[in-house]
Amino acid sequence: MKNDKIEILVANETHYQYIDLILDTIEKASIARGTGIARRSPEYVHKKMEEGKAIIAFVNGEFAGFCYIETWSNKKFVANSGLIVVEKFRGHGLAKSIKKKAFDLSRERYPDAKLFGLTTGLAVMKINSELGYKPVTFSELTDDEAFWKGCDACRNSDILKRNNYRMCLCTGMLYDPSEEKNQANSSKKKLSWKKVFKKILTLPVAPFRD
Repeated sequence: MKNDKIEILVANETHYQYIDLILDTIEKASIARGTGIARRSPEYVHKKMEEGKAIIAFVNGEFAGFCYIETWSNKKFVANSGLIVVEKFRGHGLAKSIKKKAFDLSRERYPDAKLFGLTTGLAVMKINSELGYKPVTFSELTDDEAFWKGCDACRNSDILKRNNYRMCLCTGMLYDPSEEKNQANSSKKKLSWKKVFKKILTLPVAPFRD
């Protein structure tokens, strides 16, 4: 794909024509994985595009991938969901680029929100880790009932329900912007003290007298 034209865009009304293709690709991916991807209606995907909360990718003008963002718990949590890449475009880093675009959009629109996701895919876990996500228990994710209700469409929902929504086949991952801020403040403090000590070391030292 080195010489291919790759476009990763925030979806809008010009992309409504791809909704059926997106849903078909999600369905095929779910079957191929043998696990589960929560199904969404055409109306739901349409709304995401209308709100500017969806990412769509093209390779040489051909639909290649998709992802969308959702807010939960009064916008305290944001999920990047429904990440899919058309099979023939896999293995070239496209999923990572789509995920990064969704991550940046989420941070731009909801800078103080915690970003989270559920996934069974090792590739997505790796991408999330590179973006700063950490594996967490489900108890650290949103307690918004509407979010967990969305898992009812997954083929593994019975496992989740049997475990009282505490665990499933998916791994929960979380990015907390407050941790990044704390690390940045800590780094600034260390740098400040280094400057102080460096200045002290350069001060002239009075000679010892008996």
